[in-house]
Amino acid sequence: MKMASRTDFPYAPSDWDFNTAKAVASKEFISLEDDHWELMRCLQEYYSKTDFPRLRQVTDALDEHFHHKGGMKYLHQLMPMGPVAQGCRLAGLKVPAGSVDPSFGSAA
Repeated sequence: MKMASRTDFPYAPSDWDFNTAKAVASKEFISLEDDHWELMRCLQEYYSKTDFPRLRQVTDALDEHFHHKGGMKYLHQLMPMGPVAQGCRLAGLKVPAGSVDPSFGSAA
C-alpha cells in the first residue's frame, strides 16, 4: 500500500487527518489498506456534494463505486461494523441517521 497524502483527500473535513483515521481503525481492529482509504475518500467526496446525506443515497453511491469488486457485499467484508457507519467514523464524517440501530448494531 502506498502512503496516501493529504492532497489525495481534497474533500476531507478540515479537522480530519490520517492519524485520527488510523487511531479509529486501530480501536475497531481494522488494518487500513488501499480500499479502506478509497472508501474514506469516496465518502468524503459524497458528503462534500450534499447538504443532508441520506443513508440510502450513500449506500447506493458506495455500491456503484465499488460495484466492480462486489459492491456493498465486498464493503461489508472490509468494514464488518458496516461500511457506512464505520467508514464515516474513519473519514471524520457524521454517520447518517439509520446507519446504526442500538438494538441490532450497524445496519449499513
